[in-house]
Amino acid sequence: MASEKALNPPVGQCRQCWQHAYDKSIHRKLKPKEDCEPCLAHMGGRCPDSMIVKG
Repeated sequence: MASEKALNPPVGQCRQCWQHAYDKSIHRKLKPKEDCEPCLAHMGGRCPDSMIVKG
């Protein structure tokens, strides 16, 4: 289950990136050395504006 921190990103942060950083259960299904495709898609600040928390 996602932690309270994972579900409540601060203003200006990407909801998906924040959840993937703080909800350990998301990456448990990955095999050793397997990359998370959603994380790779957002690397380097390539987060869609619709996922950024607005103030």
